[in-house]
Amino acid sequence: MIGGEFVINTLSLGSLYALLALGLVLVYGILKLINFAYGEYIMVAGYTMFLLGTYAGLPIWVNMVVAVLLAALTSYLTELVAFRPVRTHAFHAMLVTSFAVSVLLQNAALLFVSPRSRAVPLPAAFNESISLFGVVTPLRNVLTIVTTVVLLVALSLLMKYTVLGIAMRAAADKFTTTRLMGVPANLVISVAFIISGFLAGTVSLFWVGRSASVDPLIGFAPLLIAFIATVIGGMNSLVGAVAGGYVYGLLFNLLSVLLPASMINYRDAFMFAIVILFLLLKPEGLIRGSYTEERVG
Repeated sequence: MIGGEFVINTLSLGSLYALLALGLVLVYGILKLINFAYGEYIMVAGYTMFLLGTYAGLPIWVNMVVAVLLAALTSYLTELVAFRPVRTHAFHAMLVTSFAVSVLLQNAALLFVSPRSRAVPLPAAFNESISLFGVVTPLRNVLTIVTTVVLLVALSLLMKYTVLGIAMRAAADKFTTTRLMGVPANLVISVAFIISGFLAGTVSLFWVGRSASVDPLIGFAPLLIAFIATVIGGMNSLVGAVAGGYVYGLLFNLLSVLLPASMINYRDAFMFAIVILFLLLKPEGLIRGSYTEERVG
């Protein structure tokens, strides 16, 4: 039966997916590149919480802040070290580079930490439940929704009312024209990667919080979900990415409720079928954004 619990769970899950999709589209909008290393920023934040929580003895909330910042820093460093040198090459060079960065970060976790899942210390609030509108729900769900709303409002204000945000929007529309007007390309691209990494780090707090553990492959599922959500919402629209995340969360929860127990394990297959339908019937996604074939040089 669909009720208050379903609504809260859908909003919580959709909020998480919206942030995932938004982080992916921020980079795609400028570079026209799907960053396959995006999931590893989530892994970096997760392992940061594990290492600091296990060995540093710092307050858990400090660990979480450091984890988010380190994910943003990792995203910036991958742009600086890996993507920037190949930006002027053929498109497939950046695509291969994103795969290479992903594999490199995964193997670094395998070699220097552990191939096995590790328990991550989390705040007690993540294990508490509250009553909201007559529905008992994990406090973690409410924190996810509130955090997402705050970030979306902050990002919207940044994009609309700051010089940097306006430059990023212009670069996503017509990058070459924007550069000719004096906007520094490296700055715009670096900021896009930093924000993308920051969003990935924030998602990691709640993604890791669901199982209280981290492993080298934890970023694969979020990357796949982010890609599907952006296909649904629109690869060329920030608003579409957010909408796609919430639609994905709604569809996923609907399948969980409507499918018989024997078919629950096939939810992902149904989601891929839905994505194929979107590609066939509405390839631009729910919200059409600006599109250009420009490449960044």
